[in-house]
Amino acid sequence: DEAQIGDLDLLFYDGLISDEAEHVLLMEDPYMVVAHPGELPAGPVPVRKLDGTAMVAWPATCDQPRLEQFLARAGAEPRIVFRSAGNETILSMVRAGMGLAVLPWLAIHHVVCRACGAIHGPEGWPDLNVHELDPTPTRAIYLHWPPGRGGQSPLAARTIEVAVDVSRELAQQAPPART
Repeated sequence: DEAQIGDLDLLFYDGLISDEAEHVLLMEDPYMVVAHPGELPAGPVPVRKLDGTAMVAWPATCDQPRLEQFLARAGAEPRIVFRSAGNETILSMVRAGMGLAVLPWLAIHHVVCRACGAIHGPEGWPDLNVHELDPTPTRAIYLHWPPGRGGQSPLAARTIEVAVDVSRELAQQAPPART
């Protein structure tokens, strides 16, 4: 179903929602390819190289259908072999050799080594490599709230301020999108 603000004070969502909610764009989150070392050449990966490749992905909800449409328009139709809403589950399936994954930077950045660009997994899992995509699809992350901000609680207003500040910092760390 389409996301709706309803009775919520705030709603983080990867896209605009259809009702009359007010919103702020927090950041454009670039998608990255996650694969075993040596599976893909070093550097940015042309999207068309993903055509026919086994891929582990999110369910077809939120921004995932838009990502898959982007890949198709860019010449790649990967074979989805497994779907999960859990980022760690997807990374586990990549580690198990089921396929590569295309995940947003925010889903993986906390485990990416700044020195070498590899993913260092917990409990001795083998490292995975992160590659930029060329061109780079992004997901737009918005914070929504009911119309008429004047009636907003101080907590909701402060949460919006913090979300904007944190998102600005994160956006500066994210790799730039390739067009």
